[in-house]
Amino acid sequence: MNESQVNESVKFLEGIFGSTKPEVGIILGSGLDAVASEIRVEKRISYSEIPNFPQSTVKGHKGELILGQFGGKVVLAMRGRFHFYEGYTMGQVVAPVRVMALLGIKLLMVSNACGGVNPDFEIGDIMLISDHINLFPTNPLMGPNNDTWGTRFPDMSEAYDKSILASAEAIAKVKGISLQKGIYAGLTGPCLETPAEYKYVRILGADAVGMSTVPEVIAARHMSVSCFGISVITDLGVEGRIVETTHEDVVQAANASSSKMLEIFEGVIENL
Repeated sequence: MNESQVNESVKFLEGIFGSTKPEVGIILGSGLDAVASEIRVEKRISYSEIPNFPQSTVKGHKGELILGQFGGKVVLAMRGRFHFYEGYTMGQVVAPVRVMALLGIKLLMVSNACGGVNPDFEIGDIMLISDHINLFPTNPLMGPNNDTWGTRFPDMSEAYDKSILASAEAIAKVKGISLQKGIYAGLTGPCLETPAEYKYVRILGADAVGMSTVPEVIAARHMSVSCFGISVITDLGVEGRIVETTHEDVVQAANASSSKMLEIFEGVIENL
């Protein structure tokens, strides 16, 4: 989506939302829909209704935008994201982030289901994303820069807000939720990684690997939106512990841990 298409989407949504301005944007990954059920919904819009919006093609991604109250703040939640492997351009993948930023969000919260490559991880673990490695073959900022959105060379030294990470850790401690913290590597997919690829990702310094999140965070930081991310470890890419995994297995494992993610998201938003 180019600037005029993004602005058309923004104008359409402003007409629906009226004077209500979202403060926090939330992107819900595969099997991580628990947050949506806890939002006090004010508006619910199908992606198909929004001009120029891509459409979710992945099972388990409902394809709707929700405006409502959560954690005492106005949030705008995406039930279903867009992936590079679906055939979308990077511009299309991150277009909803651009739209949310122009609608006024100051914080983007992202979630994903991913594979753990850290040998200390177990299926069902919640990992706070402390940093990421972009292993996609491209970048959402490639091409002419839009100076109205952000600088040509955005700084990524703190892609994930350290103060919010600290808040999440404190909330988890109070609630008795065990957490991991680590680096997320983003690859294209859609096939899951081979054992050699899992080993490669681990050697590069990652703790988990998935097919999303990185482009969205890059686009958000380009527009000076703070970011916070949670991964749910739904399968393991650790030598000697790798088993055949289906998308249904991933969704099931994510669902099992989504209530913990919900508590952390809500606590973080309440503390803003």
